[in-house]
Amino acid sequence: MYRTYRTATIGVAILMTSAGLVPMVAASPLSPSPRWSAAMPSGPVAGTRITKEYAASVARDAYFWAWPLVNMYNRRLTFTKITETVIAGAAPMAPLNRLAMLTDYIEPDERLVACPNQDVVYGAGMLALDQSPVVVQVPDFGDRFWVYQIVDLRTDSFVSLGKMYGTMPGFYLLVGPNWQGEVPKGITKVFRASTNTANVIPRVFQDDTPEDKRAVQQVLGEIAAYPLSEFDGKFKTNDWRKVPKIPATSSGDAETEWVVPKSFFETLPLALTDAPPLPGEEARYAQVLAVVEAAKTDPALMEAMVQAAAEANNQLVKPLFDFHNYGLTLPHNWTTTSNNAAFGTDYFTRTAVAKSNIFVNAPNETKYFYQDFDEKGKRLNGKDSFTVTFPKDATPAVNGFWSLTLYNQHHFFEPNDIKRYSLGTKNKSLKYNADGSLTVYVQAKPPADEHRENWLPAPREGDFSLYIRAYWPRSEVVDGSWTPPAVVSAQ
Repeated sequence: MYRTYRTATIGVAILMTSAGLVPMVAASPLSPSPRWSAAMPSGPVAGTRITKEYAASVARDAYFWAWPLVNMYNRRLTFTKITETVIAGAAPMAPLNRLAMLTDYIEPDERLVACPNQDVVYGAGMLALDQSPVVVQVPDFGDRFWVYQIVDLRTDSFVSLGKMYGTMPGFYLLVGPNWQGEVPKGITKVFRASTNTANVIPRVFQDDTPEDKRAVQQVLGEIAAYPLSEFDGKFKTNDWRKVPKIPATSSGDAETEWVVPKSFFETLPLALTDAPPLPGEEARYAQVLAVVEAAKTDPALMEAMVQAAAEANNQLVKPLFDFHNYGLTLPHNWTTTSNNAAFGTDYFTRTAVAKSNIFVNAPNETKYFYQDFDEKGKRLNGKDSFTVTFPKDATPAVNGFWSLTLYNQHHFFEPNDIKRYSLGTKNKSLKYNADGSLTVYVQAKPPADEHRENWLPAPREGDFSLYIRAYWPRSEVVDGSWTPPAVVSAQ
């Protein structure tokens, strides 16, 4: 359990962990300045001569806080080139304002989004709400767990669609910030985004049996998204098994490089236009846009900015790929986050999550726990063997499902002979110990036969991470009363 103790000083709090007292940031909200209007417009004034050093300073800061926005906008630009619904490699892809669904767990060669899971059947679609509002179909899922994650350009959620919300089957309308059209009869509810770019990712639970993989197909066929002009009040169906498959749009071991320092300042103005400033961001926006404008006619300024962006990428952004470099510290070296999909102006956490495992659900939908170390603080590596033992009745407390997933050093699945990348609720053959506890064996080589059903294969060499998902978590998971057990080295 973790507890926070606030001190008498401002901006400082103490986190009680198994390692002792750890200081952490705990800033309080500030009231707007009484002279707010006097700060606008902010400088530099157009045409003002500025130094390369100043431009580089602004660029370095902007690269960090706007990294997720440019990431999202570049994804949108990529999807403008998609003209038909396809499965590209292992990833579902569709033209803007539509979605595509898989029909089974995602395969290990997917590289568009880091940290996928093999607990759900995924769908995906990029939205351009300035082009059209979008209708999202919700079929009758019965008792099956499901949730639609829909986030804006900032990767903040703006909908509540899922089993935990008691969402009824029907048609739901997604509109942009400036849309003023008429809502047609038959639409159950309207969700308004704060940006015109958005991403929709349906997740539908499927257990690891042939019977359920067949049973889920009918409801998958009724999941759809399409422009409002095509809405007729009738459910549209698709046989996603017939979607054409094409080669992957990206290759390599790591996630597609969505943000590149060299082109960052070409996309940034487009992203900032799409995402109007949040309260308090007006001066930040005006400052960086003024510098970008100045650099358009001054190659030396742009060169300094690109160089600063490259340095920020290496020094600030890349380290946040490692889970242990951000988040709330928990016992046994686990970490977690508490504001997923509602980052607001928490630029640090938003960029960290976007870099390491973008498109995470809100905490009431899914609670995430991250691990890079064993209980002694040693980096998890395939050359060693580990166990994770959940005491009796102490697997993650959920109303939905839970899983423990292993990711390689690139935050993707490490291919293995038994094609197993996670263990949890979906697995019907897990073996419990005599005392009711559950032990998962995390190692490269197969364990003894009696432990084979609880084996989570690790890479034969190289670092890896463990990752717990608790879908529709109960209060004890959300408030920190429950935390994951230690990862114990068998050496």
